[in-house]
Amino acid sequence: MYEIMAVTKAMADETRVRMLAALEGRELCVCQLIELVELAPSTVSKHLSILRGARLIESRKDGRWMYYRLALEDSPKLIKGALAWLTKSLHSQQRILNDRQRLEQILKTDPELLCRKQTIVPDDDSRETEEDFIKSVSSG
Repeated sequence: MYEIMAVTKAMADETRVRMLAALEGRELCVCQLIELVELAPSTVSKHLSILRGARLIESRKDGRWMYYRLALEDSPKLIKGALAWLTKSLHSQQRILNDRQRLEQILKTDPELLCRKQTIVPDDDSRETEEDFIKSVSSG
């Protein structure tokens, strides 16, 4: 019963379903998934943890990079069946079609650049103050 509950919980979230669809037929670095779903790294990490806990995905570390893929063919029947149903059901969903187009662009970018982009935090001196913002709006 635990496996059924874990799988249904994992598939009950749009972001997690989008990530599963993105992983169909490929392996992706976590930074590519972050870029696709446009969420904070910690949020994406939590979603990936739920998917891993349900055994829907597998991960591997290569140096400092974490890669994810759908569970392999030797997965339990429940997992294979759930993934087959999901991928078949999503093929014509507009959100998934849009994600696939976006993912093609993301895959053209070096993962190192994506990772850097996702971890850069501007220092306090570069942030626009409220006063600067009001001046720019008033003068424009």
